[in-house]
Order: sequence, then structure tokens, then C-alpha cells
Amino acid sequence: MKWRTGRRSSNVEDRRGENAGGFGGANRGRPAAKIGGGLGGIGIIALIAVFLLGGDPMKLIGDMLGGGQAASQPQPRQQIPAQSRTRSQGADEQADFVSVVLADTEDTWKMLFKQYGSQYIEAPLVLFEGGVQSACGFNTTASGPFYCPGDRKVYLDLGFFRELDKLGAPGDFARAYVIGHEVAHHVQNITGLLAKTQGLQRRASKTQSNQIQVLVELQADCYAGVWAHHAEKQRDLLESGDVNEGMQAAASIGDDRLMANAGRAVRPESFTHGSSKQRVEWFKRGIASGDIQQCDTFAAAGLKL
Repeated sequence: MKWRTGRRSSNVEDRRGENAGGFGGANRGRPAAKIGGGLGGIGIIALIAVFLLGGDPMKLIGDMLGGGQAASQPQPRQQIPAQSRTRSQGADEQADFVSVVLADTEDTWKMLFKQYGSQYIEAPLVLFEGGVQSACGFNTTASGPFYCPGDRKVYLDLGFFRELDKLGAPGDFARAYVIGHEVAHHVQNITGLLAKTQGLQRRASKTQSNQIQVLVELQADCYAGVWAHHAEKQRDLLESGDVNEGMQAAASIGDDRLMANAGRAVRPESFTHGSSKQRVEWFKRGIASGDIQQCDTFAAAGLKL
């Protein structure tokens, strides 16, 4: 990707090096549910990495099941003095990359919302290490990147990019696809789609709820493709091979592939993000058309919202 000369977003909130708190404090109610992460979909990447690296998967599963559930209010964060923080050159470069990609998604969605007579509300992106507090409770790195509708923020630990490399989806655009996917959840939130689907899920069975969530995630894949289409058309951001990187990333985090890689039986009724084939198809539809109207996964499944 030709990203280095791009605009940097002012909406990156860097919490790396901070103490995220934990589960202390009084429980004042259930936090909002996050979109993405958890044992399903992207979150399994971290679990697979633990198996590959010889770590303790049971401890990680406990973290993942705890994150984003009925977590308590956070303890006050303790700020680590700036002089005691360390940043590798690679980490700072990745943070810079994230800022450019976020800015490009902002430019694209502002343009598209304007075409429909509306105004895009930008989403802050929080960089964290290890764990983070949000309106969706406390989440560890094991949850993977996620979007929290409660505070309208995207959350990302840069270490996730290394796990993406290990799963066979390396490259700048594979990482950009992940950011574009999470920003797409923000688009779904501010247009009211998430509220509608969450209402349906509350009245549905577990299997039906999973099917609805798959449609949400596939639409986000398509929206990520729509962003990439305009990033190339309007700003010539992509290079040869970038689209293939994006499709490889989409395929690598399909539920069927992640379950198989983790040694689990592939059970479509438990999918929450879609199969590798579905994710690639919807991403390709978005990047080929650049048209958000081509991303109606719900109509395609015969579901009227």
C-alpha cells in the first residue's frame, strides 16, 4: 500500500503503556455487547497462536470468555510516566499506518454519507496493549480487534497483526482490511442497523442469533471492500497484490478455517462471522462495486429488517 504520504487521523487514542484496570469496582449493570472478538470469528486467531507457541490455551479461553461479558466498572487507570514507556520503531510505524488507514476510511465514508444526504460521524480508534476498558467492559488482547457500540470506538492491539501474519495473511492491506472491517461496524451502528439486528437476536434462538450475526459480519466485509474500492479509485492507495492480501485475510478468518485449524469440528450452526468462502465473496463484491447497496446481506438471505 502507498500509505506513507497519506493523511493522519486525529482520532487515534493511544492507551499503550497504561494500566487498563480490570474487574474491580462496583457492578452497576451490564455493559454493551461488543461486535467482533470473543471465541467466535477473529478471536480464535489468538487461541490458535497460543497452541502454536506452546502457551496455556485454557488460561486464554478464560480471558476470552470473561472479556466483554457482564464486567464490572473499571478501576481508575494508572498512567505510566512517558519516560518509562518503550516503543519499538516497528510498533510506532504500525501505529502510524493505523492512523493513515483510519483517515482514509474517514474520507471514504464522509463522501459516501454525503452522497446520501447524511453526515458521517467519525469513530475513534483506541490502541492498547494486553487489555482495555471500554463501554463494552474489560477485554484482553485475546478478544482480537473489536468495535464497541456503547462508546462508538474501535479497539486494536497491534500485536494482532503478528498473529495475522502467522495465519498466512501478511501484508499491509491484510491489516488495513481488518481496520476497514471494524470501522464498517461503526457505519452499521450509526445507521441504526446494529440496533435492529440486536433486537432480532434477543428474540431469536441461539442458532438464529448466530445466523443474524453472520449477516452483520459479512456486510462489514463488504463495506470494507467498498472502502478499498474508493481508496484505490480516489487516492490510488493500493498496489499490485493488495487485493489478494485482503482476500487472503478474509479467508484466513473464516469460521470454518479457524475451527479446523483449532482442531474443532466445523459446525455451521455455530458460525458467527461466516465461512472463508462467504467472507471472500462479500469482500470481493464490495471492492468490485464500491456501492454500499450491493452489501445487503440481509436481503440476500431473505431477511427483512
